[in-house]
Amino acid sequence: MDLRKLKTLIDLVAESDIAELEVTEGESKVRIVKSSAMPQGQMMMMPQQGVQHYAAPSQHAPAPAAPAPAVAAEPTGHVVKSPMVGTFYRSSAPGAAAFVEVGQNIKEGDTLCIIEAMKLLNEIDADVTGVVTKILVENGQPVEFGQPLFVIG
Repeated sequence: MDLRKLKTLIDLVAESDIAELEVTEGESKVRIVKSSAMPQGQMMMMPQQGVQHYAAPSQHAPAPAAPAPAVAAEPTGHVVKSPMVGTFYRSSAPGAAAFVEVGQNIKEGDTLCIIEAMKLLNEIDADVTGVVTKILVENGQPVEFGQPLFVIG
């Protein structure tokens, strides 16, 4: 979208009684929200993902000891990874039995879990036949794209 058009839209929203404007042009999408439209006493929280805080080392503080490198045992077997960002669920509903348990034999195509992403429930199926040797994520925990979920031996 052209920068001049964007500036014009911002000016129009600022001068009008409109609290929010969303414009789609081709594949471009712009949403303008007037900051004064937020009710008093309401606070907007922004996610802190990816934010790193750095502190300058003090001259008086001793240097922290370097922690010993953690040796993570590489899981043996096929690792099923999350195909999306979302919330991991082991069962289809709260209180229902989990789709799979450690030690359970599974076939290719069996449902392992559900990942909820943007209010959509996505079933994650096994892509190999074997035995579930590890479940690496807790029920209700957020997961990232590519995060290991299960180990199948």
